[in-house]
Amino acid sequence: MKISYRWLARHVDLSGVDPQSVRAELTLSTAEVEGLEPFLPHLADVTVGHVLQREKHPDADKLSLCKVDLGQGEPLQIVCGAPNVRAGLKVAVATVGTTLPGDFRIKKSKIRGVESNGMICSERELGLGDEHGGIWELPSEVVIGQSVARALDAQDWVIEIDNKSVTHRPDLWGHRGIAAELAAILRRPLRPLDTSLPAAGSAAPFPVRVETQLCSRYLALEIDGARATRSPFWLRSLLLAVGQRPIDLLVDLSNFVMLDLGQPNHLFDRHRIGASGIVVRAARADERLTTLDGLERKLEPSDLLICDGPEPVALAGIMGGAASKVTEDTSQLLLEVASFHAATVRRTSSRLGLRTDASARFEKSLDPALPPQAAGHFVRLLQSEQPEVRVAAPPTDVGTWKDTSKIVQVRGTRIRQLLGAEISDDAIADILRRLGFGVDLERECMSVRVPSNRGTKDIGIEQDLVEEVGRIHRYGNIPERELIGALVPPPRDERWARRQLVRRIEDRLAGSARFHQQISYSFVPDTTVERLGLSDVAHVAVRNPIQQGAARVRRSVVPSLIALLASNRRWREEVRLFEVGKGYEPRAAGEPLERHEVALALARTPRKGDARFDDNALSLLQGIVDDVVRSLGLVECTWSKARAPSTWAHPGRAVHACIEGCDGIAAEVAVLEPGVARAFGLVGELESDAALACLSIDTLLVAPQRATRYSALPQFPATRVDVALALPEDKPAAEVRAALERAGKGLVSALELFDVFKGGQLAAGTKSLAWHVVLQASDRTLGEADVKKFLERVEREATALGGQLRRD
Repeated sequence: MKISYRWLARHVDLSGVDPQSVRAELTLSTAEVEGLEPFLPHLADVTVGHVLQREKHPDADKLSLCKVDLGQGEPLQIVCGAPNVRAGLKVAVATVGTTLPGDFRIKKSKIRGVESNGMICSERELGLGDEHGGIWELPSEVVIGQSVARALDAQDWVIEIDNKSVTHRPDLWGHRGIAAELAAILRRPLRPLDTSLPAAGSAAPFPVRVETQLCSRYLALEIDGARATRSPFWLRSLLLAVGQRPIDLLVDLSNFVMLDLGQPNHLFDRHRIGASGIVVRAARADERLTTLDGLERKLEPSDLLICDGPEPVALAGIMGGAASKVTEDTSQLLLEVASFHAATVRRTSSRLGLRTDASARFEKSLDPALPPQAAGHFVRLLQSEQPEVRVAAPPTDVGTWKDTSKIVQVRGTRIRQLLGAEISDDAIADILRRLGFGVDLERECMSVRVPSNRGTKDIGIEQDLVEEVGRIHRYGNIPERELIGALVPPPRDERWARRQLVRRIEDRLAGSARFHQQISYSFVPDTTVERLGLSDVAHVAVRNPIQQGAARVRRSVVPSLIALLASNRRWREEVRLFEVGKGYEPRAAGEPLERHEVALALARTPRKGDARFDDNALSLLQGIVDDVVRSLGLVECTWSKARAPSTWAHPGRAVHACIEGCDGIAAEVAVLEPGVARAFGLVGELESDAALACLSIDTLLVAPQRATRYSALPQFPATRVDVALALPEDKPAAEVRAALERAGKGLVSALELFDVFKGGQLAAGTKSLAWHVVLQASDRTLGEADVKKFLERVEREATALGGQLRRD
């Protein structure tokens, strides 16, 4: 948004405050200023001249030879081609060396054999408009020899404000609003502005009917005797400074009022409006309107129209229609000043790709009390240029608008607390009054009367007023303070700890373990329950299931994954799925028992006969569970054969994990029971080596952390020994591991089971477990004697387990 420094000075005394200071003040207290540039700086180099003599060019009929007095030295000889040049005129002269817009540099030259020492300029050549029918005729009272900028008081600066900084401030979309901010900042009064309506004629008010709530206020004013003449220079120059193209007095004043007060308005040629008057209504489907830019617009029912009876004449809040526009012959006006629904204007403007200065302001929720002021301002400006203009009838003012002014309570103690600055109540009241608020000081708080221009969407609560005080007091004036506070560990929040634990488990499984996460409903279909053989097991049931046959709530998360294995195996040789969820077990009294679990499923093509003993889904899944527990920094799991496995688990190939210091089972890992696998379609080409796991989050949440300690690098080499033990087939490997560690008497630093063998020369019911054992001492290098003693102890341990040490 562009603001004119000279325009601001119409509303507030800026003497002693240069444009650079205005930029700094606004940036620090009101809105970010993106740019500051002089307006038409070349006017300072163009001089006021007086045409002393005009003669015909000796060699060209359409050229004139002029003598021009510039107030000092000899008059210049200038060749001019304008038809209106004549002796006695005051003109704008660009002397040799002057650079005009378009990087056009004036040089001394000969035109048809006659020397010319400059150029008498037109308005277009100076960037002041499109007028190029002749030279610019300056007022007779200007001083010869002065720069044009000084002589016409056209020295100006353009201040560009970031629109995003004032989106919430509809009062700042006009020069007077910005001037009011400067008045508050600089502690200077705002100049008075008469916006009252002049006396009106006795004619009946113009008929207006509003048929929609999207127009809260519509003011129509009949004006007679107006003429679309050329605007005075002060008006044209101010409009040019902010990027507006001057057209004629009527249109220019309409734009001026919008840019001055921030309230858009529109002029209709009253001769083109029927006797039935104005109707404000929603558009009809496929209705069309040709706007002032000459384009036909297809409308929708969400658009808002201004109509002359049944025919649309303007797109409300955006642009007028071509059929009712003001022309050179217009003498009777109908002035529209209204309040339109902000979101409606914004949606229509966006849909049509038609963004105007008016729509940009209506989108901000303008003050509904502003229309009468804008109407009065327009009429008084017009009468100052055309005194014969009169208001034909009292204004028509209809609508259901409400005053947006309000009372907000604010406490001085709260302002001081939030800002961290010791500002007295009197100083706070002074700041608020300078900003246009009414303030009543009470015992413990202040009653602040928010004016309607700040009450639409800006000021509504105490904190809004705190910001007002802070920005005028200036945040840079608030003393710095050290941040001092006791660092107290936060209390343990089980919900936060649970979320963090789940997130770490999810990251581990979806990361290095290469699992895909599944999210499913807690309801389990009756068909799934039957396939699992759980039809007679009690389930929590819902009265209104989301689908027929799915009234039961799952007792565990695992069944939700089992149902997905066949469909996923159809596309992949290996399926890795996990889900974090809850299972619900009904109880005789009270609410069901809720279990928070992580379920894992691993299904892959069955292994070949020559595969390693641990190349199976069960071993892989058990290792993944161990890895998850280790990644959480918990005490490692102790595994044992499952005594009461779940219904989905193979009864002979299921294990349970416990964690020292925790009650209950931390995890269950098992091969999928063959009958269940067949029931869920894992047969034929989908036959799989499938295993599932259920990890209790409730147990992991209370599990003790594994102690971490520093271990120095060993100073002595290790010795590796391979041992094989023939043991009863039902003997768990965990017991064998413990026996080998006992036999090492503290020397075993690592153990790895690398082979399991059955058959051959082994007796029936016997298996062979082969281990890599790493022995290492911290105080010496182990020799053959140490290895021999270790093997002797291993042999005794094997005997105690019901087996023997194999020596073949």
